[in-house]
Amino acid sequence: MIPLHKDLQKAKENITEFENITKRVLQYLPDVISSCQQKNDYLIYSSEIAGTTKFIRPINKTLFIDDVTTFDKSYKQLLAILNKIKTGAEIIDSDKDIIDKTLYTIQQSIGAGLDLLVNPNSARKHVGNRFEELIKTIFTEIGVANKKIILQIPYETEEGTKTYKCENDLIISPFGSVKSSSKLLDEKEVVVSIKTTSKDRMGKMFIDKILLERFVEHPQKVIGIFLNDVQRKEADNISFTLVSGLFMVYSKFLTELEGVYYLDPPPNANKKPYSNYMRRFSELLTTDLNRILTT
Repeated sequence: MIPLHKDLQKAKENITEFENITKRVLQYLPDVISSCQQKNDYLIYSSEIAGTTKFIRPINKTLFIDDVTTFDKSYKQLLAILNKIKTGAEIIDSDKDIIDKTLYTIQQSIGAGLDLLVNPNSARKHVGNRFEELIKTIFTEIGVANKKIILQIPYETEEGTKTYKCENDLIISPFGSVKSSSKLLDEKEVVVSIKTTSKDRMGKMFIDKILLERFVEHPQKVIGIFLNDVQRKEADNISFTLVSGLFMVYSKFLTELEGVYYLDPPPNANKKPYSNYMRRFSELLTTDLNRILTT
């Protein structure tokens, strides 16, 4: 078995690999956590090793499963629920809770491990990469065709035609396989922006939607998927990073996205009018996805 810090930085290709890394971190954390501060529903863990204190990103205690045995049970339930979604079986409210809690635990376990074992610059990159891989894996598990696409957009210069590479985190499709390519996007497919936080990234989704629609010359569906919008503030506090007013201005005066989804929604996401646009990730999988893909 490779060392934990290398495993955390290794790309994950399927749901089993995410299960395994989560269990490794959940077994590791109790041995290295030195203290814990609580702010509202969030826990701020820290670890002191060799005189150096390292902090773990804020953990939502209402979502995070900190026990390996409990996680194992929840993970098995998740697999059954994903199969229910794939086959069109009835979904109940408790299923949605299992989806959000299990996936949140997977992602935040990876984030916690990287916070403790990898230098911060590298950790940020790998946290984002693992989140993209996790979301891609979930779409694959429920039978939704998906693919990462880099759209090549040509433009003219004095030196001749050059190409702007517009990277889309993921394309999901109602078809058996993704029809979009580096030269065009299929109108029925959906561009998915996958980020751990909307901080400094919210505007890019709106601009990309406008840019894509002008280039492909047809309406293009775009959704955003975020982990959360919360960050640690000093040693014992948190702050929320969603600029909700700016989101509404973009939605009203630039363009409107087909949806924004969180595993851990910030407080404003649950209030009107933001709740008209922002929902839990489980709502995407169980309620909205079929509508978005078929309209």
